[in-house]
Amino acid sequence: MQNENLNILDEVNKGATMGMNAIHYVSDKVGDQTFKKVLDVEYNKYEKIYNRVNDLYSNYSDKEPHETSPMEKMMTWSGIQMNTMNDKSNSKISELLMQGTNMGIIEGRRLLNEHHDIAPDVEQILNDFVVMQEDSVETLKKYL
Repeated sequence: MQNENLNILDEVNKGATMGMNAIHYVSDKVGDQTFKKVLDVEYNKYEKIYNRVNDLYSNYSDKEPHETSPMEKMMTWSGIQMNTMNDKSNSKISELLMQGTNMGIIEGRRLLNEHHDIAPDVEQILNDFVVMQEDSVETLKKYL
């Protein structure tokens, strides 16, 4: 079970990091100050989850949580660059962020459904992460 808890914390950490990276990569493309503030709020939500994972991780391991690889970061960055080359609208940026967020929701829900015997604190952070992402999708829908 210890390994299961670590794997889930690593997945949440990876998702939070990827969310922060994606928002960071698009933020300089956003001209609408209202939308930019919304993205700042979303970034802060991911950062809070990231910090919670890092705080909790030491209960299960003396190592650091796995980070996203440089290749994953490069793929996220290049995908955003290519997809916003001709369209930097709020709608396009919202769409891109929602696609990534939906992948995180699917993975998070799958983990919740498959792992019923994980530690309560790990289950709580996973659930909070999924709910946060679901709320983010609702927020981003307004900008499509």
